[in-house]
Amino acid sequence: MSDSFLVAARIPMSRDGFERWLDTPVTDPAVIADQETVFDGWFWDGERADWSRAEIGLSPREFFADHVEDACDGGVTTCVVVHRDDALEIYSMCLGFLESFVLTALRMLAATARFKSDPAPDTALFWAETGATLPDARGEGWLSVLTIGGEGARFTADADLKATIDGLRPAEALFFEMVDQLAEAEEDHDGVAPYHTVIPRDHAFVDPAILRDSITRS
Repeated sequence: MSDSFLVAARIPMSRDGFERWLDTPVTDPAVIADQETVFDGWFWDGERADWSRAEIGLSPREFFADHVEDACDGGVTTCVVVHRDDALEIYSMCLGFLESFVLTALRMLAATARFKSDPAPDTALFWAETGATLPDARGEGWLSVLTIGGEGARFTADADLKATIDGLRPAEALFFEMVDQLAEAEEDHDGVAPYHTVIPRDHAFVDPAILRDSITRS
């Protein structure tokens, strides 16, 4: 099993809906109707997640801003979170299976249901892949699939992922643009001073509204 675990989605959403989603704390665990089935039908079929590790009461703005800052300090999470072309796009990675990060990210995506601009179902993906790329739709690395409709979200044990994967290609490309820049920054680091970079805060990779209440550092 890979040491890179990823959560990604593209959710059609107006700018107003995006900002309201960012500001709305996720307080109800039932935002996912069937969270106990998170892994059913995929590579970890039959396993159960510890949902007590998922954060509750945070807004998406707070959650993703914290992990952007983690990436700035060379932490184990890296996130692209943007609003473009009338959609929320997220492509996030953690090194090692950080259950709290993954489950909370899935809850944050489930909470988009009431803010979507289209009631048709959308799909969030959780998978493992050493290279952090999107696997083939029939690949073995898929760990969970969350379907988000206009009325709520639930996990699905069987889905054709091709269209979802195709829709995530631009976010994947943006993620690797950031990864390439981070790799260059790490190579240039002198190894003496504490590592810090502002690359994950670049507005190409994170919507400025997410950083609105963060302290800007250089």
